[in-house]
Amino acid sequence: MTDTTVQPHIPEGYLMNAAGHLVPVSTIKDIDMARNDLVLEFVARAEQLQEKMRDFKLSALGDVQAFVELSAEKYDVQIGGRKGNVQLTSFDGKYRLTRSIQDQLSFDERLKAAKALIDNCIHRWAQGSAEEIKALVEHAFQVDKEGNISTARVLGLRRLDIQDDEWQKAMQAIADSIQVTGSQTYIRLHKRVGESDQWQAIPLDMAKL
Repeated sequence: MTDTTVQPHIPEGYLMNAAGHLVPVSTIKDIDMARNDLVLEFVARAEQLQEKMRDFKLSALGDVQAFVELSAEKYDVQIGGRKGNVQLTSFDGKYRLTRSIQDQLSFDERLKAAKALIDNCIHRWAQGSAEEIKALVEHAFQVDKEGNISTARVLGLRRLDIQDDEWQKAMQAIADSIQVTGSQTYIRLHKRVGESDQWQAIPLDMAKL
């Protein structure tokens, strides 16, 4: 991805410090220059690696889609769009490539109605596990630092087997409030662990290497 940010002109023999001031190189300590050079070197290498990983992903997505369409042609089937998960395994069964497409979800204003209905249920239930359910509900509706609600925690409430008309109405309100705001496509590679049925991911995340 190309950085379109306009960079200020820095005269030869100067560096700009964190405060935006031009500083003559001759006045900068050797250790500070060495630190700067080390950071810039690895940033440059990381950006090159990032570009290679981006090319790898685009190439993998294109080739997988082309293979899916080729396979479909063998059976005179037309596959519309690029949606859908695909899992491909090597001939020897030792390696697996997975393309997965996950929808990104959010909730609209109907989630507030669902919360109000749930609160009514909790207040109405004077006995039993009301306190436990209240704690679970409060946890589900907590927001993160950006003010976003976890879709996984909210949708987890729908798995509770509570046969109460108002609760079921709240669960329907949650379902109705779900909005698909986009999708994210992933390429994952795995290798089989020995002769077992277990698979080990081939990590492309630097923290997992």
